[in-house]
Amino acid sequence: MNVPTNNAPTLSDGVVDWLTNGTRDERFIDNIFAQMCIRLQQVGIPLKRSTLHVLIHHPQWLGARFMWSDGMREAEIARVDYDVRERSEYIGSPANEMQDGATEVRENLERDPALGRKHALYDEMRERGLTDYVAWPLYHTLGKRHLITFATDRPGGFDHAHIAALKKLLPVLSLVSEIRIKNRLARTLLETYVGSHAGELILAGATRRGTGTTVRAAIMICDLRDFTKISDNWPRDDVIDLLNDYFDAMSEPIARHGGEILKFIGDGLLAIFPLQEPNACTNLLHAVTEARQAMVALNERNNATSRAPLNYGIGVHVGDVMYGNIGSTSRLDFTVIGPAVNMASRLEALTKQLGRTVLLSRDFAELVQPKFELEHVGKHEVRGFSDPIELFAYHG
Repeated sequence: MNVPTNNAPTLSDGVVDWLTNGTRDERFIDNIFAQMCIRLQQVGIPLKRSTLHVLIHHPQWLGARFMWSDGMREAEIARVDYDVRERSEYIGSPANEMQDGATEVRENLERDPALGRKHALYDEMRERGLTDYVAWPLYHTLGKRHLITFATDRPGGFDHAHIAALKKLLPVLSLVSEIRIKNRLARTLLETYVGSHAGELILAGATRRGTGTTVRAAIMICDLRDFTKISDNWPRDDVIDLLNDYFDAMSEPIARHGGEILKFIGDGLLAIFPLQEPNACTNLLHAVTEARQAMVALNERNNATSRAPLNYGIGVHVGDVMYGNIGSTSRLDFTVIGPAVNMASRLEALTKQLGRTVLLSRDFAELVQPKFELEHVGKHEVRGFSDPIELFAYHG
């Protein structure tokens, strides 16, 4: 990156000062980026379009693109798929050149297109009346490179003063953006691995072993049937695909209805619906209904490829749980424990013995009747509990 080696004044000095001292209370990089572009216009840089491309650690997305155009008060955000590097929108693009090691991409959009770079992006910018385009890598620590671009419609393009001013922004913007992006990455990784609510608590400082709170919640434990047989007989990649499809079918309805998935345990999952939400128990059964429908659709797809149908069991109970940090001095798990969790686990185990897919405790059933039609299946011994437990099945 060709950063100026002296402190000569440039048009962007005020914007550099604002980036350094005026953005401390701004949490999101897209807001900073849009405001930076507006301020660049205000100091006389003929900016018409700018984009910021960042790589992120997300299970679904390779990165994100922030795009600002003249007249916009906020940046437009687009997610970028992992397979983008195989598509024409990437091949031959400035991002592709940067990935291959370029330190600058500059394109004169006023000259004969036959003499310039060949990519749909440049054609689109010419159609919009843009005259000049420049892209630079934005360096973060440990060699990570992101990308920022600027374009103008000024006849003759950016002049030397404009380019010098834009370059002077880059080191400060690198620092400012890295802080925000890493904060977002930390939040994303916590949401991915422990769930959104637990992630927020951890970020707020709930990291001490043994700390936690008592929460009254509906607890749902789900387990896949015959997984050991499947994993022993199916190819590894097929087993992983199967588990991912199964967890998608189960997890998406839970998240949609306000549940919190605390962990995946092999082929099982543990989720809670805190009762601070008045409709928590109703929401749990709506999630179970939609998960059942998703599993039917998944089994139909599996049947078309000669795969055996997947069966599962769900145990549901309600009660007080301890929600917090448990583990060793150096490795913690943010989870729930308590007799109510044990009960849900035992009910899930009973689904196979009693031939029911979903079993509910009486305590839970009383909170959803008569909104849902339940089958009374009598009292049954539950391992670890002294008295028989009255159970209900849900077939919705």
